[in-house]
Amino acid sequence: MSGRKGDRYSVLLPTYNERDNLPLIVWLLVKCFKESGYDYEIIIIDDGSPDGTLEVAKQLEKLYGSDKILLRPRAKKLGLGTAYIHGMQHATGNFIIIMDADLSHHPKFIPEFIRKQNEGIFDIVSGTRYIGNGGVYGWDLKRKVISRGANFVTQVLLRPGASDLTGSFRLYRKEVLEKLVERCVSKGYVFQMEMIVRARQLNYTIGEVPISFVDRVYGESKLGGNEIVSFLKGLLTLFATT
Repeated sequence: MSGRKGDRYSVLLPTYNERDNLPLIVWLLVKCFKESGYDYEIIIIDDGSPDGTLEVAKQLEKLYGSDKILLRPRAKKLGLGTAYIHGMQHATGNFIIIMDADLSHHPKFIPEFIRKQNEGIFDIVSGTRYIGNGGVYGWDLKRKVISRGANFVTQVLLRPGASDLTGSFRLYRKEVLEKLVERCVSKGYVFQMEMIVRARQLNYTIGEVPISFVDRVYGESKLGGNEIVSFLKGLLTLFATT
């Protein structure tokens, strides 16, 4: 299967201390795009990782070529929202895929995202852990309760028209993502959710694909008590402003 003529997919991979995961996620991405025949580029936005992530990225650039692997690092940790803005400025694709570099998102779902987008001509296709055969693996009960709880509270407050709001595995039309990012004020986890809420306000169409989400293979999970508090604060701010 090959992509529609002229379509190109830019994958934005924000990284911070992902030295162990990066070679594997890039290998999986390259394999997936080669097998499905879609035109692609992978943009790695490293935020000054002290663990040598950027050095690994340079090796990957040599291995796969600088037309496929673009390194767009920044000097220090500046957050997810700005990483997407930064990556987008360098993207040549008309579609943008955002995903985590920590292997919690498997590239094998990307062709399904693309098929879904083609079928429904959607502005956004979002991976969901909460419908069909989607699911979460490697989470303890507390994490599951928090995630479901956050999703439930959000559904009640904002009625966003998508089943999974805090997920960060999505396909966007480039111009749609640009418009949404311009309007987004949140940082961190709430940012993903705000994107969907703003999309609904602007009447963008959203398709969903069930995905399985696997918790971090290496490294520590980034979701602690502080994140939960800031998530709820951000959610209430969003509720007040939408």
